[in-house]
Amino acid sequence: MSVLTAPASDVLLDHRGNERPTFESGLTYEEARLGLAFHEAAHAVVGMAYGMHVFASEVIAWFPDADRWGLSGKTVLEGQAGRPWEFAAQCAAGSVAQVQYLMTSGLWTPERALACVAEHDCDLAVDVLADFGYELGRDHVPAGGKSWGMVRGMARRRVDHLWREIRTVAHAMNESTVILGDEIAAITGLTNPPLIGGAA
Repeated sequence: MSVLTAPASDVLLDHRGNERPTFESGLTYEEARLGLAFHEAAHAVVGMAYGMHVFASEVIAWFPDADRWGLSGKTVLEGQAGRPWEFAAQCAAGSVAQVQYLMTSGLWTPERALACVAEHDCDLAVDVLADFGYELGRDHVPAGGKSWGMVRGMARRRVDHLWREIRTVAHAMNESTVILGDEIAAITGLTNPPLIGGAA
């Protein structure tokens, strides 16, 4: 979706209702848009590979004036209570893949990597897991739980293993803006599992 003004405020808020931070990446619009497509594609592909039903994934762009643009993204999938750590790894996969895109494209700098952090993805994982009685520590390993660093390690392994599929979906999303879960399955050979319950 490309519009002249910023989309409705709820698109730019995290699940807690807070505004997501914005970053200057120093990338061109085309580079930044493709990077965000890799971020959202990783959420979708890793989630699907872990057995979560994916509804859709998209890049959202707007152009308030000729010299400025904004980008966001959204992936809607069914998070399953029975796979808490896989859900958390899916949350972490977006930033992992976005940094890998920068590295493989020769665009990586420390500042650009920092702009990929996506704290809202970590917050979502922490809150969803807490709802089901699992403890995810941002900067420590809680008793009986895991740290965000451990979850990022899980995501890194999945992103490496599924890089071809993530790249395929990212380029398709960059071209079409929105890609449905069944379309992701069709172009990657993955299976979009049937719905079990509610969407996360």
